[in-house]
Amino acid sequence: MGNSKRTSEGQYLPLPYAQLKSAAWRSLSGSAVRLWLELHTRYNGGNNGTLTLSYAEAGETLGMGKATVQRAYAELVAKGFLALEREGNWYNRRAHEWRLTTKPMQNAKGKVLATQDWRSYRPPKIKRGAVLEPSHLVLVPLENPKTFHGSDVKPVKPTM
Repeated sequence: MGNSKRTSEGQYLPLPYAQLKSAAWRSLSGSAVRLWLELHTRYNGGNNGTLTLSYAEAGETLGMGKATVQRAYAELVAKGFLALEREGNWYNRRAHEWRLTTKPMQNAKGKVLATQDWRSYRPPKIKRGAVLEPSHLVLVPLENPKTFHGSDVKPVKPTM
């Protein structure tokens, strides 16, 4: 055996702490994380920007419905982990081509560094409290509602 630096562990995916602790990563759904990991298994070092995984194939591979897969793709794009490079075409049976923003991309001019778009994600502000109906403006009725139990009382009419 030679002095090869290869191990028997195979390929791996580094997950930097900056990414794991980011608001973008922490806000991802489980479906989105699973899809992101599946796309990384298809990355071979030179095919970023041409990664393909159809909704149907992703659903079958990951055990999810097509609608869940579609939401996961949209979430990954919105939070900056994935970018659509080329739209697919249903009639030509061609899936979308994706680019992982965490990996460099090879093009005709050379290597393009990873864009790391997830760094610019900002979660939406959460408004707390009632905005439309503040508690100090709630009107309370001045009298208690009348409660009525039983049937109406009517005088008895004499019969003749």
